[in-house]
Amino acid sequence: MDLYEQYRPLVIRTLGLAAGVTLAALPAVAVECRLALALAIDVSSSVDATEDALQRGGVVAALTAPEVEAAFFSADLPVALAVYEWSGRYNQEIILDWTLIDSRTTLVRAAETVAQSKRSHNDFPTAMGYALGFGAQLLERGPDCLRKTLDMAGDGQSNEGFGPQSAYREFPFEDVTVNGLVVNAADFEGEVGLIAFYRGEVIHGPGAFLIVADGFEDYEGAMQRKLERELTPPAIGALQNQGNAG
Repeated sequence: MDLYEQYRPLVIRTLGLAAGVTLAALPAVAVECRLALALAIDVSSSVDATEDALQRGGVVAALTAPEVEAAFFSADLPVALAVYEWSGRYNQEIILDWTLIDSRTTLVRAAETVAQSKRSHNDFPTAMGYALGFGAQLLERGPDCLRKTLDMAGDGQSNEGFGPQSAYREFPFEDVTVNGLVVNAADFEGEVGLIAFYRGEVIHGPGAFLIVADGFEDYEGAMQRKLERELTPPAIGALQNQGNAG
């Protein structure tokens, strides 16, 4: 039995619980959107309570920054947004299920949902392969958008279970771009440690990129820079080429 088939029942069960609560925000039919964006937040044991507050608050502040708000509404088609936290093998929890950001009101409500969320786990290791598998399944059952992007944010390398490359082989990532947000909180990590790991093992797919936060105090700024880049629509020529393909 491969990783996808072994892990799929747990993911479906976890996602199904959340879907019954928040998917009512989306129509039953396919949603017309330009981007499905899933944000994955690290709550492993290396992230203490103060650091978690900085990253959770950083997501909220970044989502409501004027530049990010402008990027959300910079094209005719809206963006679908989801947020989940991850740590150990089976410790992923949805914070915000798929929500179509089609107005400032829905954007503010999404940010408020993140602001009101409580950390689900705090004593598990960093199982990034499982977190990626969860994200792939979340995107697979999400709205039908032109593009799919998964953001992996974290402050450490994978140290439990299968790694990112196994996840990319076993889970449906064919049409998914995975960007990274590294919290470089320790001097010894540097270019030969965490940053190199994210560059070599984590970012994945067309146009994938990495943003580095200089500690958790810079999480808000790094998240804002990343969101602005992701939400800015591709050039018209690129969209036309995509439309002509196939």
